[in-house]
Amino acid sequence: MQVGDRVRVERGDVSVTGTVLPSTTDKHLVVKQPSGYNVGVDRADASVEILEQGAIEIDEANTSPGSTGRVEVDPELPTISLLSTGGTIASTVDYRTGAVSPQFDVDDVLRIIPELEGLANYRGRVVSNILSENMSPAVWQELARAIGEEIEAGADGIVVMHGTDTMQYTASMMAFMIETPVPIVFTGSQRSADRPSSDNVMNAVCAVTAAKSDIAEVLVCMHASNSDDLCSLHRGTRVRKNHTSMRPAFETVGGRSLATVDYEDRSIELRDGATPRERGAVDLAISTELNTNVELLKFTPDAPADRLSACSGQDGIVIEGTGLGHVNEEWREAVATLARDTAIVMTSQCLDGRICDRVYETGRDLLEAGVIEAEDTLPETALVKLMWVLANEESVPESMQISLAGECTAQSRPWS
Repeated sequence: MQVGDRVRVERGDVSVTGTVLPSTTDKHLVVKQPSGYNVGVDRADASVEILEQGAIEIDEANTSPGSTGRVEVDPELPTISLLSTGGTIASTVDYRTGAVSPQFDVDDVLRIIPELEGLANYRGRVVSNILSENMSPAVWQELARAIGEEIEAGADGIVVMHGTDTMQYTASMMAFMIETPVPIVFTGSQRSADRPSSDNVMNAVCAVTAAKSDIAEVLVCMHASNSDDLCSLHRGTRVRKNHTSMRPAFETVGGRSLATVDYEDRSIELRDGATPRERGAVDLAISTELNTNVELLKFTPDAPADRLSACSGQDGIVIEGTGLGHVNEEWREAVATLARDTAIVMTSQCLDGRICDRVYETGRDLLEAGVIEAEDTLPETALVKLMWVLANEESVPESMQISLAGECTAQSRPWS
C-alpha cells in the first residue's frame, strides 16, 4: 500500500473508503474520503484492501509535516511579513484524537496555500503556537514587538494568523499598542484545512491583498458571506465574532466594515464614507506597557453586588450594564465605594448604540459616583483599552471617553 492508493480500510465495525494520504504518525493511516474529509485510522487490527493503485499522484516531499514551502523572490513585489500565533488557519488534524491542533509554522502555511505565491514576497516568524483561548497579555506584548521589528526591517504590510475566538481582543490591543504606517491585517479560519468548506485559503489571500493596500490600520479580514467571493475588512477595534461556526462570523458593530476584498480579481473597494488612515500617514510608534489588573463584569438582574465588591483591589473594572448603562441599586452602592480607588468604566450589553447615563436617575447616580462612560466602545475593546490606558495615559477618564484607535464612533448609526 502506497500514498495515493484508493483503499478500503476496515477496523471492527468501521469501514472507510478513500485515498491514502501521508500520515503524521507511524501508527495511524490517514484516508481522504470522497466527501473531502480526512479520517485517521489506528493501524492496529485494521485490514486494508487496495482498490486502485496510484489513484492520485501525491508529492510526499511537499505534503509531509515540517516541509518548507518555496516561494520565488520577485523584486517588483512588496514584502509581507506573515506572523503566526496559532489557531485553526495554522493548524492540522491530530489523527490520534481527531482534534485540531496548532502545529504548522509559516513555511507550512505557504505550502498549503499555494495561491499566495505571486502576490508578494514573504518572510515570517512564529510568535506563538497556541489556540486562541490561550491568548494572554504577555503574548500581546510579544506580538506587538514582533510587528514593530518587522515594520522597522522594511515590511510593506503585516498579516497575523490568529485563532478566531479571541481575535477581536488581540486586534484591539494591537490598535492601541501600535501606531502603524502600514496595514496590519488579522485573519483566521473558522474551519480547518482538511474540511471541504474551509475558509483558510480565501481569507489568507484576501488578507495579503489587504496588507498590500493603502489602509494603514489594524484590520480583521474574514469572509463577508457564505460565498467564496468577498472578504470584509473590519476595523480592529469595532469588530466582533458574532457566530460560533459560520464563515462570515465577524461583523463590524455599529456600522459597516471599512472595505471589501474581491477574492477573484484581488481588488479592494472602500465603503461609502469610510476614511481609514492612509499608508505612511504616521511614523511607527509602539507602547507595550499594560496594567492587567483589570476585570470585565456583566450585570444581570438580581446579580449579587458582592461580585463587584470581590473586585476590590483591581485598578480597573469594565461593567457591561443594561441598556444605556445601568445596574441595580445594590450595585450602584458598591460602585460608589469602589470608584474612590478604582477606574470603573461603563459599557452596554446591547450590540449597538452608546452609553448615556444622563437620561435616567440610575445613570445620573452612577456618574455622580465616578463611573466613566465608554460611549459606544464594545465591552471587549473597553477591557483591553483600559489595560493600555492605565499604563500609558495620564487621564484615564478622558482617554476612555475619546477615540484613540477608532473604537468610539462620532455618532451612532440611525436605525432604518
